[in-house]
This record gives sequence, C-alpha cells and structure tokens, in this order.
Amino acid sequence: MKILYCDCRAGIAGDMTVAALLELGVPLEVLRGELAKLSLPRSGYSLETERVKRQGIVATRFHVRVEEHQPHRHYTDISGMIEASSLASGVKERAQRVFYRLAEAEAKVHGVEIGHVHFHEVGGVDSIVDIVGTAICLDYLGVTELHAAPLPLGSGWVETAHGRLPVPAPATAELLRGMPVHGEIGSGERVTPTGAAVLAALATGFGASPAMRVLGVGCGAGSRDFDDVPNILRLVLGEKDGTLHHDDVVVAETHIDDMNPEILGFLMERLLEAGALDVAFAPLQMKKNRPGIRLTIISSPAHLDELARMVLTETTAAGIRYYPARRLKLDRVIEERETSLGLVRVKVFRDGSGLLRVAPEYEECRRLAMAKGLPLLEVYRIIERETVAS
Repeated sequence: MKILYCDCRAGIAGDMTVAALLELGVPLEVLRGELAKLSLPRSGYSLETERVKRQGIVATRFHVRVEEHQPHRHYTDISGMIEASSLASGVKERAQRVFYRLAEAEAKVHGVEIGHVHFHEVGGVDSIVDIVGTAICLDYLGVTELHAAPLPLGSGWVETAHGRLPVPAPATAELLRGMPVHGEIGSGERVTPTGAAVLAALATGFGASPAMRVLGVGCGAGSRDFDDVPNILRLVLGEKDGTLHHDDVVVAETHIDDMNPEILGFLMERLLEAGALDVAFAPLQMKKNRPGIRLTIISSPAHLDELARMVLTETTAAGIRYYPARRLKLDRVIEERETSLGLVRVKVFRDGSGLLRVAPEYEECRRLAMAKGLPLLEVYRIIERETVAS
C-alpha cells in the first residue's frame, strides 16, 4: 500500500505538487502522453522542468509554457473535457474531485450555482495541467493514501482576475475549512487555490506523517524565493506494511422525527458528493413514541464542518453530535478487469499475504445487466467468478 505524505508546512501549489511527483520518478514523457488525451490544443502549450535552488536546497521547478491565448473555462466545460477523455478511470475520478471542490468554493465565494462557475486563473491550461497532471502522477506511482502536514495561512495581498485580494484568497480560505493551519511563516501567498483543492479533495488525514517505510522523497519548488523558509513542497512516498491499516475519522450523528423522508435520499447524495466516507440511516423510536431516523455520517476530520452544515441546512435537525474514531481497514483499490462481459471496475481487497476478495461495483453490474439483457444477480456471479481467477 503506497502512501504519500505532503510536507507542506512551507506551502503548496499545483505546479509544486507536479514537480515533486516528477522527482519521485514519474517520467515527464509519461505525463506529456497522458495529458495529450485531453482535448487541449497540443500546439498551445509545452511542459518543461528545471533544477533550481531555494535557500540552498535543490528542487525541481515545473513549467507549463503557454504559447498562445487560452480561453478561461466554466467548471462544466472542464468536467466534460475530463469525462470525455481516454484517461484511466482512477485519474478521471481524482481530477474530477479536485475540480468539484474548486468549483464548490468559487460558487460559495461568488454566490453562484456550481454549474455557472467561471474559472479564471484555474481555468487556464496551466492549472488544468497541474490538477490533471497531479492525478496522473498519483496513479502512475500507485498512491492509495495521501496525508498532509498543517498548512501556512500566509498574509498580505495577491493580484487576481478579480483584483487585489487578501491572502489567503477567498476561494483558498473556503477550501481550508476543516484543515489544520499555522501562522509560523512570513507574508505572501503560500497556499494557492489549486494546492488547497488538491488536499481538500484527496487528503485522507492531516498532521504528523503516518508510519511507513520510505521509498523516496521529491521536492517541488515554487516560483518565488521567500526570505524566511525555502519555498519547497516536499513529498515523501512510503509503503505501509501489515494486514490492517489505521486512519482517523469522525463519526457524526443526529436524530430526525419531523421531516419528509423523501428528502433523506437527496441528502445522502449531497453528503457523499461533498466527501462523506459513508452515510447510513437507521430506524429508532423517539420521545412521544414517534418513529424517527438516526443519521450517521463517517468522514475525515477535514470535512466535518462542511458536512455538519449541510445536515443542518438540508434537514430539520437543530444539532449534530460527533466524536473522533480510529479505523482498521484492509488495503482496497479500484481496478479494471477483463471479463466475458467486457471491461469492468471492481474493488480489490488485499492483506499482507495477497488477494482476499474481489467485489464488483454495483453501477458497473447494473450497466452490464441493462446492456446485455441479463439478470443483475447473474452479472454479479459472472464477474465474481472471472475476476477472482484473473
């Protein structure tokens, strides 16, 4: 199981992330080839790297050279571009999550619907390359978990398409909700919206590095050379040994007995889209002998405030209780397997001794049952039989 720890105490940006991932062993030609699967004008940009020093420390600088005017894009344009590409499903899923979190933050800051969000800096080719490139590199390195150190708030002002804005920029500040931050750093923009979105969407934990065997270290340099600390993002790639893995989660609960139950299905969808790890409803008998529902949410600590706010605005609940918990879990990844019904995505569970079981994805089985005219149960049986043997 591969773990990536982001030592981002000095800051993080999209280009710094890609640079550090390249240092960890992703060939630049692989990145170029995968990015070519997007419908971006291939003659409109080029990728380059160089070795630089930040306060005497050598790191990689990643450049996206834009050779002609590039339009700014709406969130729906970028989401559609990613979905229509031939990128691997895991790459698409990670990139979509990052852009959704960005769009969500921008929508809140500017008071518009997510579908109407118009990206300026983040809609340019360089930012698209940074985000999709990060997803490509994580997939290439086989990273299954991403953890991060507390982030610096920074201070001062930054020039944007919306004018001069305080640091952290409004969208960045929104993305930092629930994340640990510190002020032990000088002025300047240390965390960009792209860097914050990558962690908001993909990080499963914040704080000290998890226990692991270090496989490599990559350093990505930022564009500026600050006076107080080296402007470097350090990524540590490691491997976790053992059958079971630990992580920190938050369990949040509330009881509801005075709401139209039709709303619960909509709420579950929204909570899962916003980053909840699991959502469950259970019947219970409440005061005054009323039948009610217990809503239970499992999430990462970083998503707690956002999910709680969603519950309190989308339901009649007046409060929500929560408590920290630790999980023991098997190594689980999504893989594509070839079967007699075609290529399907399955959940693969492993422990230290090897493969434990393969579980078909429901949506994949449903799609194949409809396409092949087979009973859903039969599709499950075929996929389980053929993927375990593969």
